[in-house]
Amino acid sequence: MSQPIRLKDHEKDARLVRNRVVVGAVAIILLICVLIARLYYLQIIQYDYHSTLSENNRVHVQPIPPTRGLIFDRNGVVVADNRPSFSLSMTRERAGDWQAVLDSIVEVLELTPDDRALFEKRMKQGRRPFEPVPILFELNEEQIARVAVNQFRLPGVEVVAQLVRHYPQGAHFAHSVGYVGRINEKELKTLDPVNYSGTHHIGKTGIERFYEDDLHGQVGYEEVETNARGRVLRVLKRTDPKPGKDIVLSLDIKLQEAAEAALGGRRGAVVALDPRTGEVLAMVSQPSFDPNLFVTGISFKAYAELRDSIDRPLFNRVLRGLYPPGSTIKPAVAIAGLDSGVVNASSRVFDPGYYQLPNYDHKYRNWNRTGDGWVDLDTAIMRSNDTYFYDLAHKMGIDRLSTYMNKFGIGQRVALDMFEESSGLMPSREWKRATRRQAWFPGETLILGIGQGYMQATPLQLAQATALIANKGVWNRPHLAKTIEGQQPVDPNPMDDIVLRDKSDWAKVTHGMEQVMHNARGTARKAAAGAQYRIAGKSGTAQVVAIKQGEKYDRNKLQERHRDHALFVAFAPADAPKIVVSVMVENGESGSGVAAPVVRQIMDAWLLDESGRLKPEYAPATVAQEKAL
Repeated sequence: MSQPIRLKDHEKDARLVRNRVVVGAVAIILLICVLIARLYYLQIIQYDYHSTLSENNRVHVQPIPPTRGLIFDRNGVVVADNRPSFSLSMTRERAGDWQAVLDSIVEVLELTPDDRALFEKRMKQGRRPFEPVPILFELNEEQIARVAVNQFRLPGVEVVAQLVRHYPQGAHFAHSVGYVGRINEKELKTLDPVNYSGTHHIGKTGIERFYEDDLHGQVGYEEVETNARGRVLRVLKRTDPKPGKDIVLSLDIKLQEAAEAALGGRRGAVVALDPRTGEVLAMVSQPSFDPNLFVTGISFKAYAELRDSIDRPLFNRVLRGLYPPGSTIKPAVAIAGLDSGVVNASSRVFDPGYYQLPNYDHKYRNWNRTGDGWVDLDTAIMRSNDTYFYDLAHKMGIDRLSTYMNKFGIGQRVALDMFEESSGLMPSREWKRATRRQAWFPGETLILGIGQGYMQATPLQLAQATALIANKGVWNRPHLAKTIEGQQPVDPNPMDDIVLRDKSDWAKVTHGMEQVMHNARGTARKAAAGAQYRIAGKSGTAQVVAIKQGEKYDRNKLQERHRDHALFVAFAPADAPKIVVSVMVENGESGSGVAAPVVRQIMDAWLLDESGRLKPEYAPATVAQEKAL
């Protein structure tokens, strides 16, 4: 029997379709509601946040580095300025086939394949194709001319000028002014990221480093509008940077050159001070170096030559060179003896050529092996008699001697604006117990009285100690900056003046120092011959290697670099000091024979005019008054 034929239920199908349409419509409506809610959340609720992001995509802040302050000597001669330096940059977007353009640059400038590889590396480091990338620095005039002539072959290539630190005086002020260099990773962590956002160089040594905050200035900025790719469309706002402050130094370039000439190419150090103010008139450390090498980046080979040189040109002997002061410390020891009451001006000691402690066989030799007989204070300074000062140091003891020497700046930093300065060493009982774990021996006190033993001082400290004698105990800390943007530097931690029980003790010691230069038996009388002014000075010799008991110093048995250092300190005019000079000649052997003539040349350069006559401002008051009448 056949099956019944089922007819299509149109009504049921219509209901099914209607239900599906309703479900679909509800789903679409829900999705639309979700979309509207999302748009409302983004556009209304989070309006401030997204508008800020949009603005940042459109407006960028670009830093404008400030111009570094200039540095002058006391006469207005520029010792550190900013000169335009030319670099070669390339824009990939404008260059087209930039690989081929690089080949053309190498061909035009006659460079090496290594330069070509370096250029390509720098181009690949560029972030955006439309930003210029510097590929070659410090272009000379010939290279600039070649680029200009072949510009049609070099699309997207241009010469860009920028200000770079320059030291026109070269090596003259390398150790005092210092130099700037590229900011390294260590410095980057400590610098203000905002103020140094556009700066690539920072002071590394000397004045450049000490006054970095003043010289750098304040960064500026400009707000620029960019498109989606970051291209600058226009400048919306500009705030000019504040340039760094100009600094005028107390250094005098003519005196600096005279001091260098006086050293005559020998290794050594020279410091000249004005005792009335503490201004450093000259600071020389020889040999020196060209600071311009460090500005744009010194090569490994050039730096290795400076670093590994046996003469140590990078070493600042004035501030970091530690030497036994030798007999140059005797005037300060004499002041200590007079003020403590251990001796007076008429106290005498018999000198047979040596000194012996009671109950000891060891002989402490005088430089004059035959002895000077009966010696008083004046003669002891004049003749640089070791025996007298052995006895004086023994009577004072290490405790009092150390205390007085500290007052003169031995064993501590004395400068105001020289961060590289070493503190030196003035030993004491406590120091030896802490460092050597040994007791203090009487013989060690004796040799301290003549500036030997553990005592170490820098040429600057010796100059300051001498300046204190010239200035009768008034402390003026040595400083290089005369004015900063017209303002004089202020000492935040002034030193206490040396106040003696009897002020006439200063004159007694000064008279002895005058006899060194002007007495027929003075140790440095030859250096003062023909001087138009009175000089008060003291020679010194610092041992480099020890000599056995009973042996004599024989220069022929020693290497040149093992011979004694020659030292000399002096001030002039003796009655009204205007200049203090400290000289150290490495391995010069004789303070009075080698270092003293250097001091004389420097003083002549400062006190005499071009005709060789004493300048009126340095003449004695009576003479100056007579000339005025």
